[in-house]
Amino acid sequence: MSWVIYRPDAVAVWREPVVRERLRWYYSVMRDEAPAKFHIAARVEAPADYSSMGDDELWKVHDELGRVFDEEWSRQRERPDISLVKRGLPGASFLDVKIELARRQLRRCMLCERRCGVDRTARAGACLLDARARVASYFHHLGEEAPLVPSGTVFFAGCNFRCVYCQNWDISQFPDSGVEASAGALAAIQVRLREEGARNINWVGGEPTPNIPHILESLRILAGRGVNVPQLWNSNMYLTPQGLSLILHVVDIWLPDFKYGDDSHALKYSVAPRYWEVTTRNFSVICRRREDIIVRHLVLPGHVECCTKPVLRWLAENCRHALVNIMDQYRPEYLVVKLNRYRELRRRVSEEEMEEAYRYADALGLAWREVTR
Repeated sequence: MSWVIYRPDAVAVWREPVVRERLRWYYSVMRDEAPAKFHIAARVEAPADYSSMGDDELWKVHDELGRVFDEEWSRQRERPDISLVKRGLPGASFLDVKIELARRQLRRCMLCERRCGVDRTARAGACLLDARARVASYFHHLGEEAPLVPSGTVFFAGCNFRCVYCQNWDISQFPDSGVEASAGALAAIQVRLREEGARNINWVGGEPTPNIPHILESLRILAGRGVNVPQLWNSNMYLTPQGLSLILHVVDIWLPDFKYGDDSHALKYSVAPRYWEVTTRNFSVICRRREDIIVRHLVLPGHVECCTKPVLRWLAENCRHALVNIMDQYRPEYLVVKLNRYRELRRRVSEEEMEEAYRYADALGLAWREVTR
């Protein structure tokens, strides 16, 4: 595998000590010096009869295997052993248990905090998707944060949010724009992207959460083939604890959005009840584990005090090892330009607003310049 350098900063960023330290695990996997976490999960042995267990019993097994995984991951972080990716797989593994639990979700889906409970094998859930994964596109993304470029990005159709300013509304709100993709197809996409030089596989959309069962199955295929590539979770983080648990042991680097500091705005602009409670709960799990993470916060016009500052303050107090991307890419899109009820968002963020956000991040001591300059 050889990498083509598309952006000079994609190389220069790794000279930043804070980036090398805070993304140490991702860097090792990216360079094929350590096994991706899904390889570890695929080699933690599980009981042979796991598929016949009831849900409660199987979740207990999952949690027990999670502790075994954490011990091995800790060893790999200290002394990486890339030979793991070529070892044979047990008859049943931690990854197999995750796949079984995820498949059961499709019968009564509770992967995201919509908790719609829909049998997605029969009809679409709140995410607008039935049991099939639908891929809108996949390619080497050159516009992501410097440590990620070139990023092997897989855009799923469908989403559990209804963001009125969504820049990808044509795929997030219209799942038929995507092409049905089996777990085997997702595995083939990953192999191709990695062989062509992708530093990671970037699951995004829309939203990847409804597609957890298919993603996990694709990783089982890669584990059997000995393909090593970091897994990146690019998400709104509106998962249930169960949904988060299913992906926690296979994601090498997190790229979550942290959109709102005010629940009323989350409800108005994304139809996301209890946003602060749900997202900070999920962020807390990741941050306590010291997972590699780059947090994105999109500054909205007129929302520096109510949203940007609370988000940055929470990160400073609860996730200081995170790299933070304070984004100025907002532009009026989708329903904002059509409906007067959202007219306050019909402008770009001002230079003064962005400078205020940057000053506040500096005052809090957050590491944000390293991934944005």
